[in-house]
Amino acid sequence: MIPSRPYLIRAFYDWITDNLWTPYLLVNAEFEHVSVPQVYVDNGKIVLNVSFNAVKSFEVTNSEVTFTARFNGMKEDVFVPVGAVEAIYAFENGQGMHFSDYDMTPQPDDSADVPGDSGKGKKGPPNLRVVK
Repeated sequence: MIPSRPYLIRAFYDWITDNLWTPYLLVNAEFEHVSVPQVYVDNGKIVLNVSFNAVKSFEVTNSEVTFTARFNGMKEDVFVPVGAVEAIYAFENGQGMHFSDYDMTPQPDDSADVPGDSGKGKKGPPNLRVVK
């Protein structure tokens, strides 16, 4: 399955901007392949204003968040793998979503052939978890 995180980032971004609020991303700047201005990183995290007025060419794909922004007057291309996005929220009231590491854990493909498995019978107990 494709992880849900990129879909939720896009949905919350749309919801926040539709309400005329300011969307902010909390990013783990130490995540592999993150490209952000390091001078603004604090304790391995960076908060990015991704509103229409703050960025250009904002795009969220299933694997990355990209945009161009100005930091202290200098144009910067920002690249953030979706796994590095820890939260998306509205600046005005803090409403949004915080992501766990579980969101990006690849799930096994149930349709894959398992050697020695005839495809009959029970594959194991259901995998349910409590969402708070």
